[in-house]
Amino acid sequence: MNPKLPYILLVGAAVIIFILSCMLLSRGGQSPSCESQPNVVEKTGSMSQSLVFADLTPEEMSQVVRYLQGHLGVPLVDASRAKPSDNCIASVDLQVPAKAEVLRFLDAGGARPPREALAVLYFGNQAEPNISEYVVGPLPTPAYHRDVTVQRYGGKVPYHRRPMLGSEYEQLGVFLQKKAFTAAPTFMQEVLEYDGANVAFQTTVPHGFQSGDRVTWFVLFQNVSGFFVHPVGLEVLVDHSSLDISQWVVSRVFYNGQYYRDMAQLESAYVQGRISVEKVRKVPWDGDFSSMKPRAPPAALFPVQFEPQGPRYSVRNNHVLFQAWSFAFGMSVSTGLRLFDIRHKGERVAYELSVQEALSVYGSNCPGGMSTRYMDGSFGLGRYTSPLVPGVDCPYLATYVDTHSLSDSLRPKKRKASLCIFEQNLGSPLRRHYSDLQSLYYGGLVNSALVIRSIATVGNYDYVWDFIFYQNGAIEGKVQATGYPSSSFLHGDGLRYGNRLWEHTLGTIHTHFVNYKVDLDVGGVKNSLVAHDMAFEMTRAPWSPEQQIERPRLTKKVLDTEDQAAFRLQSKMPRYIYFAANSKNKWGHQRGYRIQITSFAGDHIPEASSMERAISWARYQLAVTRRKEEEPTSTSIYNQNDPWTPTVTFADFINNETITNEDLVAWITAGFLHIPHSEDIPNTVTVGNSVGFLLRPYNYYDLDPSIYSHDGVFFTSEQDFTACEINPLACLPKTASCLPNFPPFTYDGFRNM
Repeated sequence: MNPKLPYILLVGAAVIIFILSCMLLSRGGQSPSCESQPNVVEKTGSMSQSLVFADLTPEEMSQVVRYLQGHLGVPLVDASRAKPSDNCIASVDLQVPAKAEVLRFLDAGGARPPREALAVLYFGNQAEPNISEYVVGPLPTPAYHRDVTVQRYGGKVPYHRRPMLGSEYEQLGVFLQKKAFTAAPTFMQEVLEYDGANVAFQTTVPHGFQSGDRVTWFVLFQNVSGFFVHPVGLEVLVDHSSLDISQWVVSRVFYNGQYYRDMAQLESAYVQGRISVEKVRKVPWDGDFSSMKPRAPPAALFPVQFEPQGPRYSVRNNHVLFQAWSFAFGMSVSTGLRLFDIRHKGERVAYELSVQEALSVYGSNCPGGMSTRYMDGSFGLGRYTSPLVPGVDCPYLATYVDTHSLSDSLRPKKRKASLCIFEQNLGSPLRRHYSDLQSLYYGGLVNSALVIRSIATVGNYDYVWDFIFYQNGAIEGKVQATGYPSSSFLHGDGLRYGNRLWEHTLGTIHTHFVNYKVDLDVGGVKNSLVAHDMAFEMTRAPWSPEQQIERPRLTKKVLDTEDQAAFRLQSKMPRYIYFAANSKNKWGHQRGYRIQITSFAGDHIPEASSMERAISWARYQLAVTRRKEEEPTSTSIYNQNDPWTPTVTFADFINNETITNEDLVAWITAGFLHIPHSEDIPNTVTVGNSVGFLLRPYNYYDLDPSIYSHDGVFFTSEQDFTACEINPLACLPKTASCLPNFPPFTYDGFRNM
């Protein structure tokens, strides 16, 4: 043995100890990782009860499909491959139980309502093709089905009203490529440099001018990133009303301001030099000016919000608890995000809050643009809910929830992280006061609220849907619009219909209207609608009778009927309008929840229009009706393709029934006008493009319930406001100096496309 070895080992050990000591000392200067604290949750009902509203699981959807395949006695083709002449399952969604059944279960210990699905089927392979809706149950093991189409709509739904399947879009794409474009080979090659893959198209709706039509304009764009603002000037009208794809035909063509009978006539006119050609500069695949790739390199990181002691809310299945709030959530295939059984301090204030429809009406001097009236529910606000990007779409540390849907396929589709829930410090006080008169003190409460969000990308537009819960008992429903503006090819008098966004791009003027269903249950199911406002009265000053005073006074009115409670968009509405309970607060006032709308909507469409009744909900900024199970929604997915004979007409809901001491529903419409401008390139921002409503307690409590929030701050001039026990803000250097645990960034938005 080498006599020096023990000394070498001893020196090596000393070096290792020294290095470890240095590492420990250096780590001592860093903040520890944040630790999640146990959630403190008030008991506001069983979380398992919320499952009565839960979306169908993938397993339940598959069970429904298998049941229908085995019990309808007709062949069912996978909708992803179906031809118009086939039978197929278009969608499967939760059949929400009747409200009376649910309330017996939630409030009176009644039986849990049977779990059922609503399946929409297209029967194209029948003597009389039609759309049928079936309720299938009980889940998870179906044993029965019943056709509810006549019950829901008063008759069979004609087949031409069916929303287009993805397979029909694909078949139309093949038709354009192999039949339409081949009729004008010279024009397509020389003018558009068409190579079979460099054009994209956008469809328009509704499909024609009268019931039974299925004739659609296809607007062509360069197939690049952000293609919506790269029109090439060519639009093609296709008649695809026949269930036999071989019978589809081009019935009109538009190019650069001129109309042609078909593609062959366009080709002939071009070859003979009788066309004014406006050749569009070919842009690279990234879209050039429409690219959303940042034009600046990364710099200092933007502010990031974190929770020093972990989330102060909990999410279990479809149930959320946050401070005094609790609610259940779900995602409808057609209407998107919806909430049920919303309670504050354990008492239900609303049974349902849900999106109903998103409408856009366009103008242009091109046929596709001027005929477009999008009713996005028919495409599917839930179906097109998109995966969310942590740190941009929602705070990085939000809770992300996967959603599932079954539409256009026999297999359920998973949309990972397509719904988010988070508490947000809004950076301003919910309330505060600084006193330097008489006594010296400060009192305030940070405005921290819970947000549940989904984002639907329907074609060119992205809608950010929020429901926000505040500590004072208020709820906000809000939508923000972003995405790309739709556009037409700029020609002729195009500037009458929008602004020029690029060389050949006309940003077309359009409206946005959004409709919500708000089923408030204030102090119970039975409510009345009351309006308060202000009027000036002239009075003599009692201490100086020769002088007059203009004195504001309170005006009060009970709105007794549905007609009185239907407020047209441009009409004057009482500034305080609320659902009143049959109970009073400590001060003798009827407990209530006030409806406050934020909207900049103009006219939706002239009422003389042949299609107006299909969107008659948009006549009203607010309409309050009796709640009826046979009036579950303000519109129908079938209204889009036959607005001339609407399947559901909201205006018929309003028939002057009494609404005093009844179960009531408020239908709220908010909207704005969008005239695209140069700052909409590369795409539209959310700032200024936001509308919605607030539900606010109005004498519902004896005082502001947020006074009981643990987040309150109060100190006087005589107190040591640097002490933690006096002022919780003084504790921040200790309680909020930890390092948040940011998980690795992941995104599944491009999988299984």
